[in-house]
This record gives sequence, structure tokens and C-alpha cells, in this order.
Amino acid sequence: MKLHETEAALVERALLVGLERPGHDRWAEQDSLAELRELAESAGVEVLDVVIQKRAVPCAPTFIGTGKAEELAERCRRLGANMVIFDDDLTPAQGRNLGEILGPNIKVIDRTELILDIFAQRARTREGKIQVELAQMQYMLPRLTGLWTHLSRQRGGVGCRGPGETQLEVDRRRVQEKITRLQRQLLEVRQNRRIERSGRQRLHWPVVSLVGYTNSGKSTLMNALTGAGVLAEDKLFATLDPTTRRLRLPNNQNVLLTDTVGFIRKLPHHLVESFNATLEEVVEADLLLHVVDVSHPQAHEHIKAVEHVLHDIGAGRKPTVLALNKIDRLTDEVILNRFHRDHPTAVPISARYGTNLDQLLEELVLRLRDWRVDVELHIPHDRARTISLVYQSGYVRSRRLENGAVILEAQIPKMLAGELAPFIVRTA
Repeated sequence: MKLHETEAALVERALLVGLERPGHDRWAEQDSLAELRELAESAGVEVLDVVIQKRAVPCAPTFIGTGKAEELAERCRRLGANMVIFDDDLTPAQGRNLGEILGPNIKVIDRTELILDIFAQRARTREGKIQVELAQMQYMLPRLTGLWTHLSRQRGGVGCRGPGETQLEVDRRRVQEKITRLQRQLLEVRQNRRIERSGRQRLHWPVVSLVGYTNSGKSTLMNALTGAGVLAEDKLFATLDPTTRRLRLPNNQNVLLTDTVGFIRKLPHHLVESFNATLEEVVEADLLLHVVDVSHPQAHEHIKAVEHVLHDIGAGRKPTVLALNKIDRLTDEVILNRFHRDHPTAVPISARYGTNLDQLLEELVLRLRDWRVDVELHIPHDRARTISLVYQSGYVRSRRLENGAVILEAQIPKMLAGELAPFIVRTA
């Protein structure tokens, strides 16, 4: 489903098509089209023009109406466009009918197919590639009929239906078998993640998951806090694969910080389902760090879009720290003041320049203050593994030897205190 396979391939030049519905927020629809342009350009497509059709409801056969579709075909010919991208999902029938009206030389795709292509370009790990391919197969399955319309045009009629129908059923079965195989592979990935997670949980470090709208600066913040070296570019979906690194807070508490895939409005359902293995990192997190591009004109809508996805994956009630990123791009402090009225505990930062990152870390300390307890431990000197666990999981303030025992004054995770209860002589 690659939009451009080689540099020598034909340059793809597209018209973007959106629907303006009476009673809907016109500016939100305009912003959605602006985002569609960013998506197209991220995929390497040259955008020639934007077409907006005003309709109360989408036209069932062609989404925009037959007359508008014919006008669109003429505009494509006039401007030299070879692709049309719709801002909403098209049904299989709509895609097929539009393809017949626009002609064989003009590719018709929708927002979901465009996002899937970008994900296919960005996926680097085996897990990411499996998740993208699964989403592509699930998207393709109900649309296979459109691949066989050429049979009816060439040899339609009695006696010519069988071969096409047979081949269509063969293709459906093959795609379904591939979906099953990919789902099985993803199940293995999820099991491996659980094993890795159980190993991390042995240390009882809290997990903080970075979430946010795509291109909000999550990867830049990850790099600034941990030096992770995650790819950070000023484009949509620059990174897909999750990265986890240790972060030591100012109170010497260790946490695991995880960077995950960015969210977006109209996030394709297939992607949410296929990326469950990745999104589990968000669901299993103890605290969410929601990064917002406060300089974006639709920042409030981006917050709502992220909250909607979090609700869909079962993470809507997670405790959350809001980081208002890219304050270096703000020219009007009124914008920041409005955000503070709505979100009084939010921390304004610039991940790029390191502004206020100390305040952000202190906010994390505050939110995680109940995770640790001050204890005095008396551990026999031959219990090296237990002593090592205290050092790995907590923060040791002092150590001394007394009567064959190692005396540690330390801060340890509360969850570890039960395991170390036989050695605890005092709790602060």
C-alpha cells in the first residue's frame, strides 16, 4: 500500500476533498483538512488543491454526489492530479463508484488509507511492521470486491461470473488467513511484552507513559529527560515504536519513562485494534504524562482527541500530568493564562530548549510521592541478593555494618516493603 515505492516512481499530486455539514463546526472541519494536508505531505504527496462539498449528509453512492464527483474528475484533469484523498472514511462501494467516475488513472484513497501508508513508511521494528500490516489487511478485506470490477466491465454477463467470484473468494480466504497469522504473531509479541513488564515490575519502579497528539513533542521531551536518542522530527507520526528508559527524579526516585505512538483525530479503528500491543504500555502505566503543543491553534481540540482515544483503550481514568509544550513559540501570554485557568496544575515547558523541565520533574515527584516509604533495614550480610534489590529498587541514604548485619537507611517502593518486611526494623 505504499504511495511511493521508489524515487523514480511517478510523483503523486493530489486533490484533498472534505465535507462541510450544516450545524457542524466549520473551523474544526477546516483544521481537519489542514491536518490532512500535513498527512499527505508527510507521505510525500504534493497537494494541488482542496475541494469542499457542502452536504447535510454524505451521498451513499459517491460520498460527495455524482455531479460533484464529475466536477472533481474534470478538475483533476485540468490540474494534472493523479490522486484524490478524502478527509473521511469511504465505504467500499463509495471508493469503487468514485474510481469509475474519476477514471483508472486517478487513485482514490481516504484518510485511513493515507495514515496506514504513513505508518508503513515509519515502522522500523518487527512489532511495528506486524501491527501496520494487520491494520492494512483488515482495511483491505471488505474492499476486495473493488479489485474485481474489471472482470464485469470486460466480460460481464452469463457464463463469465464464476471465475471472478471464485478468485474473489480465494483472495478473501488468503487475506483472512494472513490476518489470523498476524494476530497470532501479535499475541506472541504481547506475551513477550508481559514477560519484559514482569521483569521491570520486579524492581517496583512506577511507569510513566508519554501520551499526546502526534507532533506535540513527546520524543523531544523523552530525549531531553533521558537522553534516549529517539528520532524527533517536526512531522506527523515521526516515531511509532515504543521506547522505555530509566529516569531518576530529583528525590532520587527511579521511574520508567515510555514514549508511545502519537494520537490523532479520526484515528482509524483498525489502527487502535492493531496497535493494542503497543498501547498496552499506556494502559499498564501508573501515571500518564500528557504532552500538548500549546502553540497549536487547535490545542484544546487535540487534548480532547487524546482523551477520547485514552477512554477507548481503557486508560481514561489514569492519573495524568499535563505538560504544555512549545511555549518558546508563543507570542501571547494570554493563551497560556487560558490554559492555566482550565488546567491549574499544568506545567508550561519547552522540551526543545529545556525550559521548566525542573518544574515538570518536581510535579512528577509530587504525583508519585506515595510510591515510596522511608525504612531502616537490618539484612544479614550473606543476603547479597536482597541487599542488591534494595539498591536497585530504592535509594539508600546510609549503610553501616553491625553484628554481622548490613544496616540500610533507605527509601523503597511501598510494594517492595511487604517483600522486605522481615528485615524492616523501623518505618518513617
